[in-house]
Amino acid sequence: MQSIYNPPTGPLAILHEDNEIIVVDKPAGLLSVPGKGGHLADCLLTRVCDAFPMALLVHRLDRDTSGVMVFAMTPHAQRTLSMQFEKRAVKKTYVARVYGHLEPKSGVVDLPLTVDWPNRPRQMVCHETGRAAETDWRVLRYDDGETRVRLKPKTGRSHQLRVHMLSLGHVILGDPLYAEGAAAEHDRMMLHSQELRISHPESGRGMAFRTEVPF
Repeated sequence: MQSIYNPPTGPLAILHEDNEIIVVDKPAGLLSVPGKGGHLADCLLTRVCDAFPMALLVHRLDRDTSGVMVFAMTPHAQRTLSMQFEKRAVKKTYVARVYGHLEPKSGVVDLPLTVDWPNRPRQMVCHETGRAAETDWRVLRYDDGETRVRLKPKTGRSHQLRVHMLSLGHVILGDPLYAEGAAAEHDRMMLHSQELRISHPESGRGMAFRTEVPF
């Protein structure tokens, strides 16, 4: 179950800023955009806009996922970056800790996803109505009863990494929606957006933004 919304406090962790983009390190437990109701108004977008009133949303991370997010500073930058995401030109790298001993040491999950309407916001694999979703994964190391894994989504479906790992039988530790029992007993969801590679919307130059994994 989703916990009561108690977002972390603290200053924005700004990784990069220029006339076209702002890149920040989102903490776990903070919504990317406002939810429904005043109690869900505090979010990363609001905090970024407090510091940079011209900032515009480009993409999102789940509330319980931490890591790199980019915001646009102009409508042109927003359009350009949004097109990069739509065309899958953005390269995303995540690190997760998952339950159990994941084998083999690398692979691809290619399973279509759709919303699980009776249990939303949960998503599920559905070969009839699901949208194409693909994730590359590689084991980084094994620990006691768990595996640290690098995830590279080729698509950007809602909860994609979470459901794809679940489909392998190795749920992400601390996941408030999909983990159960011992796998759920963690102080946060162990999923972090470690690196984001984009082309700068003005110069076209390739740029990579990276943050340390906090778990």
